[in-house]
Amino acid sequence: MPDYEFLSYSVTDRVATLLLDRPDKLNAFTHAMGVELVDVMDRIDADDDVRAVVVTGAGRAFCAGADLSDGTAIFENKNPGEFRMERDADYGGIVTRRFFESTKPLIAAINGPAVGMGATITLPMDIRLASDTAKIGFVFSRRGLVPEAASSFFLTRVVGISQAAEWVYSGRVFGADEALSAGLVKSVHAPEDLLPRAYELAHELIDASSAVSVAVSRRMLWQMLAFGTPELAHELDSRGIFHLGRADDVKEGVLSFLEKRPAEFPMRVSTDLPQYVRDWQRLGSTEALIAYERSQLAPEGV
Repeated sequence: MPDYEFLSYSVTDRVATLLLDRPDKLNAFTHAMGVELVDVMDRIDADDDVRAVVVTGAGRAFCAGADLSDGTAIFENKNPGEFRMERDADYGGIVTRRFFESTKPLIAAINGPAVGMGATITLPMDIRLASDTAKIGFVFSRRGLVPEAASSFFLTRVVGISQAAEWVYSGRVFGADEALSAGLVKSVHAPEDLLPRAYELAHELIDASSAVSVAVSRRMLWQMLAFGTPELAHELDSRGIFHLGRADDVKEGVLSFLEKRPAEFPMRVSTDLPQYVRDWQRLGSTEALIAYERSQLAPEGV
């Protein structure tokens, strides 16, 4: 694993800790940090020894938002073509889209202030926990901006349109208890208990589960937020049951149940994702996947 300038990364007992590591700047986000986050997520997805990821901040903050020390320069991406966009690509969105595509569960341990990018970066993570010292804010309107990091997609799906609107329009900062009551975070903890609970939760997610099953299920759950109808869900369920139902993990899962012992799943995310999931990742949407699969089944010349 390479050394990163703005992140710290370690793996213990199949759980990775991803630390935003600019404590002297309250872990404020920069383009370079974004590049490192995309790189480390690529490495995490390729590493079968990592089953879940806990993301937190060094020092007293989670992330104080975009680093504004150079004025408005943070809002400019000098390489718009790098992410297949005709216009300049918001770096926050590059990172959150990469989190969206993760094959591993992501847990945010919000240990302190998380405002602007510091708040939106957590939204595509599967579960958020907060310290009782955390302060959260979607402060864009107070800077003359609009929500970034694809948060207009994620925030409304996490807390609903009315709560999202109130937070975004006002731009006010709120505490962990309000985040809990709105469903933004799962639970609130004393600072010293936050990471232990995050690691405990990570093991609850992975210790008895198939890595491939979790990876495919994560894609299904998140994608249905974007393209959700019962028909599409049924198509995806059916593909998953058909492809995985004959695979080695299901054979082991059933046998271990019958033998009343813990399962030892042999399949690996890096090599054993079903082909339809790889097609799904390549095509980018549920509708495109299903149209593609139907085209492959059509009689020749139709």
